[in-house]
Amino acid sequence: MDSEESNRKKQEHKSADNHDESFLAAEVEEEVLVGGAKVRRRGVYLLPNLFTTGSLFSGFYAIVAGMHGNFENAAIAIFVSMVLDGLDGRVARMTNTQSDFGAEYDSLADMVAFGVAPALVAFTWALSDLGKLGWVAAFIYVAGAALRLARFNTQIGSVDKRYFIGLASPSAAALVAGFVWTFHDADVSFILAYATTFVVASAGVLMVSNILYYSFKEFDLKGRVPFVAILAVVLIYAIVSTAPAQVLMVGFLIYALSGPVQAVNRWLKKRKKQD
Repeated sequence: MDSEESNRKKQEHKSADNHDESFLAAEVEEEVLVGGAKVRRRGVYLLPNLFTTGSLFSGFYAIVAGMHGNFENAAIAIFVSMVLDGLDGRVARMTNTQSDFGAEYDSLADMVAFGVAPALVAFTWALSDLGKLGWVAAFIYVAGAALRLARFNTQIGSVDKRYFIGLASPSAAALVAGFVWTFHDADVSFILAYATTFVVASAGVLMVSNILYYSFKEFDLKGRVPFVAILAVVLIYAIVSTAPAQVLMVGFLIYALSGPVQAVNRWLKKRKKQD
């Protein structure tokens, strides 16, 4: 009897150990450098991933709001997602909590918030009236966002940080969301539907183009600035608050056009030198 009891306890301990090992195997495990040595660590950082989750939630909410015809809230949710997406990377760098898991999670959240959400909101609002042309334009945007994110992930550390190659997906999403937000109360005529098609498809093409866009990553937020800079920030907030939809749409439209304009200027200068 004692022998049977002992064997039973051994089996229970073995089963518990296997359960613990299977649980640990399900945990995220990453290889990081600590003092020049490679160390494997389990778990994920909470703080930056909270912002990424918030961005993902805002993108999902935008889809749901668009499906229910609440296009203003859908557009605002995309802008909220854009703000949260900008914070997660900065918070990770400030707190030294960057990780491969965080980078992959951020890309997947970006695909939902800046790829799928703007396309579905625009399609539900205006593109669905155009039949095949509408969903083709929406698909061009979604495919452009996916390709843009994939290319960006493979080029990290190998390109000039001062520039983005192609229009960044948050800026493309802001352009589409700003357009929807500006005209969401208007009756969707064929002219407005075709204009939406052009904006959505163009944003998708610009994302996969080789046009350079200034990234603003060299902008130093920690350094001292003249007092007039604070006044300029206050003025910008005041202007945005008067007509947020229109100001944001125009601002991101100018940014989207800045890339092609600069590309043409560089081409003309290069041609003059050759002549």
